[in-house]
Amino acid sequence: MKVKTISSALIILEGRRLDCGPYMSGAIEARHHLEKLTAPKDRLSELTEGGISGIINAGRIARIWVDSPEYGYPFLSSTDILYSDLSYLSFIAKSVTNKNKNLLIKEGWTLISRSGTIGRMAYARGEMDGMACTEDVLRVIPDRKKVLPGYIFAYLKTKFGLPLVTSGTYGSIITHLEPSHIANLPVPRFSEIEKQAHDLVQQAADELTESSRLMRDATDLLFQTAGLSESENESYLSDNRRNGWAEKSSNAFTIRALNYDPRAKELWNYVSSINHDKLGDIVKRDNFEGYIVFSRIDCEPEHGSLLIGQREAFFLRPGGRWISRKSIEGLGLIVPPKTTVIPCQGTFGESEVYCRAVYVTERCSQYAYSGHFYRCIPNGSIDPGYLYAFLRSRFAFRMMRSISIGSKQQYQHPKLMAAFPIPRIDKKIEKTIGEMVDRAGVLQDHALSLEDDAISLVERTIEEGGR
Repeated sequence: MKVKTISSALIILEGRRLDCGPYMSGAIEARHHLEKLTAPKDRLSELTEGGISGIINAGRIARIWVDSPEYGYPFLSSTDILYSDLSYLSFIAKSVTNKNKNLLIKEGWTLISRSGTIGRMAYARGEMDGMACTEDVLRVIPDRKKVLPGYIFAYLKTKFGLPLVTSGTYGSIITHLEPSHIANLPVPRFSEIEKQAHDLVQQAADELTESSRLMRDATDLLFQTAGLSESENESYLSDNRRNGWAEKSSNAFTIRALNYDPRAKELWNYVSSINHDKLGDIVKRDNFEGYIVFSRIDCEPEHGSLLIGQREAFFLRPGGRWISRKSIEGLGLIVPPKTTVIPCQGTFGESEVYCRAVYVTERCSQYAYSGHFYRCIPNGSIDPGYLYAFLRSRFAFRMMRSISIGSKQQYQHPKLMAAFPIPRIDKKIEKTIGEMVDRAGVLQDHALSLEDDAISLVERTIEEGGR
């Protein structure tokens, strides 16, 4: 339960309103603070292209999915805009975007989730340019002749802008965010500060795009050197061998048909036919397997660690609950940098995170990862970045899903997971690939620090009255 003390003066200013929602959001304090600010202010709609038409709700669409990029655009959901790795998005048919051009986004726009969890934001970076995005995300398109796009994003993310976005202009709690709700949101103007904030946000966006490119290039170099071909969605999903096959085995320890899927078996045979190691032999086996059961004892942040779930692990800025650090000592929930964690419970939806890999950067190593991850901590016999470069591939993702057991909720078979083949190549090239991944992780962490600096700069300027 959240508790907040509200002054009687503030209650009087709000017409003696007594419902707690607007007060708890911080929107009322933010609005009154901005009203006292002597710096010039513009309405948000005065700084967007074409006025309020520059704040776009794309409208409801029919979702028609395709497997090939030839026939579709990568599609960002309201969750995907928060992800660090956009390599595995689903494709929405070009026929859908042809009917609604507002679905396509461009670099420099501010994206705001408008339903569900309202107010989650992302700055459209270079790799997002030209992608399609759900109608559940508002597009704020800055008029670059009037304002720099990075400043708009930084301001809306501050403790002054965000409460006004999530609570509406007048502090009311809304279930869906519409352009009219934020059109009159006041935006203070600070000339030089705006440029500094924009430069920080834009540099962060560029570094995130470069980080993604390095990750992809590392995986491409690995596959090229190992003589493997990455698994393509369209060919794998259209392979009719999945409909039925004959299987004979004299030493089977599983009788689930999925574990013998000929499509995945072919991938296993590719890796097994070249120089390789078993995953269980190159990682530390303590806490390797998922399903770590523990009591969740909530606490204040200064005494705890942020507990990250499977989906949150893929976010650039994960959310979660703070749990007692002392209560989880020795459980292995907190892992060292350069660990690869893999969600070990889920279902087979193509957009699900089950079996996808996450690289733990220096910044992310402060989190506690829930019990539903395999933890791949190299034991010194393989470069951590190289291991991740393979495990992040669609090739490995398909192989890993084929070793699932369970009913509704799936789980990778521990014995098969330990036997998972990892291709080995020339040591120098492995090191080069590992360095590419490490560099990508450093860029990601630095980019988030730059965003933090931009937001802090704008908040500090507002608090100091524009000085």
